[in-house]
Amino acid sequence: MKGKWLWAGLALAATSTAVNAADVVGVAFVHGTGKQTNALADYWQPDIVNTVRAGLPNSANYTVINCDFTQYMWKPDAAGCLAGQLTSFINSRGITKLVVITHSNGGNVMRWIMSNPTWDSRYPAIITRLHKVNALAPSSAGTPLADAVMNGNVFEQALGWLLGYESDAVRMQQVSWMATYNANNLYGTAGRPALPKPFRAVVGTEVESSPFDSDSYCGGYAQNVGLEATQNWLASCSDGFLNCSSQSAAGSVWFRDVSRTRDAEPLSHAQSRRNCFNLDTILRADVNL
Repeated sequence: MKGKWLWAGLALAATSTAVNAADVVGVAFVHGTGKQTNALADYWQPDIVNTVRAGLPNSANYTVINCDFTQYMWKPDAAGCLAGQLTSFINSRGITKLVVITHSNGGNVMRWIMSNPTWDSRYPAIITRLHKVNALAPSSAGTPLADAVMNGNVFEQALGWLLGYESDAVRMQQVSWMATYNANNLYGTAGRPALPKPFRAVVGTEVESSPFDSDSYCGGYAQNVGLEATQNWLASCSDGFLNCSSQSAAGSVWFRDVSRTRDAEPLSHAQSRRNCFNLDTILRADVNL
């Protein structure tokens, strides 16, 4: 009964997301797979963070999350760490309207919090203040590359530069494993209850790595070359790490890269966490809406 009334309250809160002058807006950047201690420098880089937070009424109301996302999403060092840092940010800055920007597996960890409000006493207050999640290239349905890494042949082990080798987070992102989680533990996918707040995916559709095209160097040329190679394990529509179908599996699609980016450039998995092709300014314009 307690859970029933909790969900009723969260559903009501989900319908009350209009912006008003009294809102204290804040943005949190949530990294993907890996253990981060300085995600601002090592994962996002300051350029995209500084551009996005400039769209806030108070540009100081931002935080960059540093957690251990080599763990299963529900673990204390993953979702527990994220909940702790979001709670501290909300309380210290008086945030009433929280925008969360996730990348890759960070979307799964955030979706765990949104889907399981009774798991941790901190989750309901986060969900209540959450306005929306802008999920950049979320691995909502997993990736065949995780299956390949767990399989363990020579080439597939080399994918560790992208995934972090055989961690629990990689194991979790195997396609069949994510199908199980989506069917039983997570909300927002087809046939499952809706998430309590908007979860909007930005989908990367292609990788370009020509050495003669300056756009191939945004996000790191070597990474884009590697992602071009890993596309051989993926569908024709992919960002080099995730199929478009996986990125689109949860919540709603906000936009596919080429429909909004400068010169209709695609976003590789590396580029979707960088200020490539006006992604940063798109996120900045949206953060206070």
